[in-house]
Amino acid sequence: MENKPHAFWAGLFTIGLTCAIALTVFFFSADRTVRVPYDLIATSNVTGLSPGAAVRYRGLDVGRVQSISFDQERLGEIRIRVQIDERAPITRSTFGTLALQGVTGTAFVQLDDTGRDLTPLQTSAKQIAQIPMRPGLLDQLQRRGDALLRRFDEIADEIDDLLSDPNRKQMLATVASLQQAADGVTTLTKQLGPTANQLPGAVASLRQTLDSTNRLVANLNRPDGPFIANLNKAGTAAQQAGNALASINGSIADLSGRLGYDTLPRVDSLADDVRSAMRSVDRAAGTFSTSPRSILFGGAPQPAPGPGEPGFAWPSAPSGR
Repeated sequence: MENKPHAFWAGLFTIGLTCAIALTVFFFSADRTVRVPYDLIATSNVTGLSPGAAVRYRGLDVGRVQSISFDQERLGEIRIRVQIDERAPITRSTFGTLALQGVTGTAFVQLDDTGRDLTPLQTSAKQIAQIPMRPGLLDQLQRRGDALLRRFDEIADEIDDLLSDPNRKQMLATVASLQQAADGVTTLTKQLGPTANQLPGAVASLRQTLDSTNRLVANLNRPDGPFIANLNKAGTAAQQAGNALASINGSIADLSGRLGYDTLPRVDSLADDVRSAMRSVDRAAGTFSTSPRSILFGGAPQPAPGPGEPGFAWPSAPSGR
């Protein structure tokens, strides 16, 4: 009889413990986040998206996809009903895109914001706000697929043209020229080998020359060196030559004074006498040429007085007819 009460209490304890564990798990796993509905309007494919998919705002999980259906009012549009945390910063400039999760192909909704209008987007169960869906990366690739294929075809054609026979021959000739240039460089390197081996000796000789030049410059800069002594001697000789030139200049100045004040006046007087004698000789020659007999008989005729001389008279005017 005692085993039955113990079994009863053990079973009751087990049932109570199980209920407590279930309540604890439910309490800690229950989602108490308040979510509000939004409708995402898509005009492109929603491949891979299914109800229950995640909704993320710039990478943060903010909700779940509730349902996916066609819009009965506007053909060609897909209405995606999502439940989003009311604390998410959904504004009038928020938009959604379709993204793929990993390599599984499972899609989720990625929300982002352009920042143009930061006014909060109000929504409720009676009047659900709409958020536009923009084409994702795959949609853009699909839309641009034809253009990309055409571009790839053009690139393939250009590669074919580049690898044509004339171009291949030209490239082979270029490679051969480069090989010849490389061989020439190798030959030149071998020829420059002996010269390069002589460079250390040349550098050593140049260093010795520079050392000798430095010693020469140091000797020239010494105050008691031969260069400074020779400069001093040259300066003394130049000073003596300057004194001699000063003496010569004084002598020349004295001679110039004597010539100016004594010799030149005498020369001027002598020149005047010579000019007077020349005029006398000129008059005698004129008299002889005019009247040669005056030398024998004398009394050479005097010329008629001219205007302004004593005895000059103007000739009388001829009488008119």
